[in-house]
Amino acid sequence: MSRVLSYVEKDTWIHRLSGVTKLVFFLLWSVTSMITYDTRVLLVMLVFSLWIFKASKTSWKQVGSVFKFIMFFLFLNVLAIYVFSPDQGVKIYGTKHVLAHLAGNYDITKEQIFYELNVVLKYFTVIPAVLMFIVTTDPSEFAASLNKIGVSYYIGYSVAIALRYIPDVQDDYAKIKRAQEARGIEMSKKAKFMDRIKSTAAILFPLIFSSMDRIDVVSNAMQLRGFGKNKSRTWYSAKPLKRNDRLTLAFTVIFCAAALIITFTNGGRFFNPFT
Repeated sequence: MSRVLSYVEKDTWIHRLSGVTKLVFFLLWSVTSMITYDTRVLLVMLVFSLWIFKASKTSWKQVGSVFKFIMFFLFLNVLAIYVFSPDQGVKIYGTKHVLAHLAGNYDITKEQIFYELNVVLKYFTVIPAVLMFIVTTDPSEFAASLNKIGVSYYIGYSVAIALRYIPDVQDDYAKIKRAQEARGIEMSKKAKFMDRIKSTAAILFPLIFSSMDRIDVVSNAMQLRGFGKNKSRTWYSAKPLKRNDRLTLAFTVIFCAAALIITFTNGGRFFNPFT
């Protein structure tokens, strides 16, 4: 089975970076994207995100299905914003340019479109960073890197196990799906969209139970091996910070700081093209 969102070793400069470097980049990048609503900053971040994603040589087979799910969730989010707050953009930017009237209080305005465009840009600046982080980071090396900067090895191991078991959860999902199809439940593209969603939702419960069984097996195995007895431990996969790591960290800190300075130059988080 073709697995998605699993680590694949490749010879790229991103794969050679330390797990700590990629984690710091991901956290700072995500925080900056969440804070700013400056369209200029978000567009620059989007270009960098796409470039980094391409540099990681991540194939569409690895992330295609997850990306489609995220796009569906993004569509629902944008729709919900308009349904529950159709004048949010007008309140933020202080002007109202009506393009079309729908019904009641629902108008299509330039301000609302621009606001929701920024929301979409936020997603697209973070999504490549998330996918890149998962598919280019060796779980064992990442746990060792976390422990090296002072994070408890309990936490490091928890994160590493979570990343390592993503492919296994995918395998369980595929097995349950095939079992459902063998029982006559149509889950392919031939079925109606809502029927496919209902059938997919029915997989969640057996998937949760199988995951809980795996957690119990892993915890018992670690306990039998004396995990947690000592306050520290050695690591086989530890990777020191190299020149590219230091350069990447310096670039990330400088860029994110500059992005926030630009964001708050006008006294707020929002870039307003209507004034």
